[in-house]
Amino acid sequence: MMTPRIVSPKSTSIAEAPILKRSLNLWLLTLYGLGTTIGAGIYVLIGTVAGKAGMQAPFSFLVAALVASFTAYSFSQLSIRYPRSAGEAVYVKEAFSYQWLSTVVGLVVALSSIIAAAAILSGASGYVRLFVDLPSAWIIVGLTVGLGLLAAWGIKQSAMLAGLFTLIEIVGLLGVVWFGIQGTPDLLQRLPEIQPTLGFSSWNGILAGSMLAFFAFIGFEDLINMAGEVVDVRKTLPRAIFLSLIISSILYFLVVTVAVLAVPPTQLAASETPIALIVARGATVSPKLIGAITIIATVNGALIQMILAARVFYGLGHTGGLPPILGRVNRATQTPLLATMLVVLSVLIAGALFPLEELAQFTSLLTLAIFAVVNLALLWIELRDANGKNIWRVGILIPFVGALVSGGFMIADLIRLASG
Repeated sequence: MMTPRIVSPKSTSIAEAPILKRSLNLWLLTLYGLGTTIGAGIYVLIGTVAGKAGMQAPFSFLVAALVASFTAYSFSQLSIRYPRSAGEAVYVKEAFSYQWLSTVVGLVVALSSIIAAAAILSGASGYVRLFVDLPSAWIIVGLTVGLGLLAAWGIKQSAMLAGLFTLIEIVGLLGVVWFGIQGTPDLLQRLPEIQPTLGFSSWNGILAGSMLAFFAFIGFEDLINMAGEVVDVRKTLPRAIFLSLIISSILYFLVVTVAVLAVPPTQLAASETPIALIVARGATVSPKLIGAITIIATVNGALIQMILAARVFYGLGHTGGLPPILGRVNRATQTPLLATMLVVLSVLIAGALFPLEELAQFTSLLTLAIFAVVNLALLWIELRDANGKNIWRVGILIPFVGALVSGGFMIADLIRLASG
């Protein structure tokens, strides 16, 4: 007679293997999402968008927010159905049933985050040199290793620090609004100047600006890869996605409105530091203070991108897309240490091989491709599960528009790069 196998209490069975710790509530997760969205982009994009849209630049950001909301809807719906790490890879596998395609999408997501982190840290090194006279390469290595250690320490500690950095970023941007208003006494009376007209030239500029402003909203989608560490994930995750998008949209609109009313759009477009021009209208602030806030914004963004990439590697290792060793969680920290070490090494390599501009462009293209694929995944799932229902319901139309817009922006960006 076959006797049942008894597992020792000290066994390392799968059931007893350590798992990710669920410690992220709605507000920690929302701050995490805002940290990925509100980053260095807004500090430089103001001038670029103002050069395209002029006084109507605030509406370029509103149009971009509307465009992003379609994809945010798709991510939120899929996160409710499949609340697991390596979200994009999981969604593609559930939609199309191809493991290889799921693995490719997951690797693209991780690569996008690694390249974004490398780009962010490359840009931050210049600001760090305002305080420390060291070669940029040393600064990048120091920041990367330091952030890697923080990411490995624990998700709650990392998220709390990222949340603190995010609050500092938000206070900094609200300070920009305050100084801009203080330096422009008639600003509120001039608000009608930003109102767009019905003419073609006005909306042509707004739409051209929105294609650039769209990239200031990239980041909310990173939240889905934290699913394994979220409390009450099916309720918390979708709410955090939309809260991140709504709060960042309001903040962007305020900052850009003050920017174009306080400083002529042509001057904003010509400046490499448009934020400094706005602040200078209402106060004399040390360049080091602005540099410190920018360092916080950039380092925060890099930390979050590195955590995201590690969670994607963990998810793929846990589901069989990558070697299982990457899906292991350390008992003491309850974080995927090996996956985090791989991310640190990859960021260092990417930062050494590619210049900042190429890193940023590649990140944007990869992100748009991911958006298009995820929207198509939800679209296919909705069509497959329609069961004779009216297929033109909201659940079908929104991912269709999201896929169309994401693909269109990606093609437009490729054309711009080819012609430039």
